[in-house]
Amino acid sequence: MSRVITGGLSVASPRRRTSSLLVHLVLLGVALCFAAPFAWLLLASVDADAGPDARLPDWTAGNFEAVLDWETSIRPIVNSLLLCGGAAVVNMVVAVLAAYPLSRHRLRFKRPFLYTLLFATGLPITAIMVPVYEMFVRLELVDSLPATALFLATATLPFSIWLTKGFMDGVPVSLEEAAWTDGASSFTALRRIVLPLMAPGMAVVAVFTFIGAWGNFFIPFVLLQSPEKEPAAVGLYTFFGQYGTVAYGQLAAFSVLYSLPAVLLYVLVSRRMARGFNLGGGIKG
Repeated sequence: MSRVITGGLSVASPRRRTSSLLVHLVLLGVALCFAAPFAWLLLASVDADAGPDARLPDWTAGNFEAVLDWETSIRPIVNSLLLCGGAAVVNMVVAVLAAYPLSRHRLRFKRPFLYTLLFATGLPITAIMVPVYEMFVRLELVDSLPATALFLATATLPFSIWLTKGFMDGVPVSLEEAAWTDGASSFTALRRIVLPLMAPGMAVVAVFTFIGAWGNFFIPFVLLQSPEKEPAAVGLYTFFGQYGTVAYGQLAAFSVLYSLPAVLLYVLVSRRMARGFNLGGGIKG
């Protein structure tokens, strides 16, 4: 037995305590693996003589002053916001429209289609970049921000449809049927009933799409050629090599600025995501 009852109290056995200790030690090790690079990033960004090793910094704001200008950081971050924000909006709209019939109707090939979507989520994007680039060349879309944002949206669309369908399944159909009885169309019921109730789920899809596009280096690196259109992910790469020897402090400062929009987005939507679905008042017996 894993627990022994002593005097009305439940006491964990030594074997169970040892297992729990091992699990916590493994989790602590994983946390340290993620925390160590992050600590170096913060310390190096304010260190006048930053190097590849973490140390107590010689405090300075010069690293941020060196990179905080339009050419180096502001324009790439603005380009990233346009690319990733546009990709997230397109992704959510298409995911909702695609997930609605999959969730609400009995379709003949629904199960094979869902399995195809699940399979598509595992395809590496590098496997299709050659034909995609050729298509962009033929359509004269190379170096186009809107076209690149559209492709970024499609790169995560299969998983977004899968997620959106799962969230939409959690909204009772009876709520829509009540709206249909009152004369509402399917689109009106979707817009006024289903979407507000699955707002936490759509926040998850938005964050997933935005952060996935924000950290994507390969797609904009291939499809965008003008320096004035490059996003921050590509700007980080070019910044890394433009000095001959790496300026670790300025590179860390640029990385901190690059991380801020994704962190702020998560903070803004985390409360809505944490609420979950509140459908308790939606149905009255």
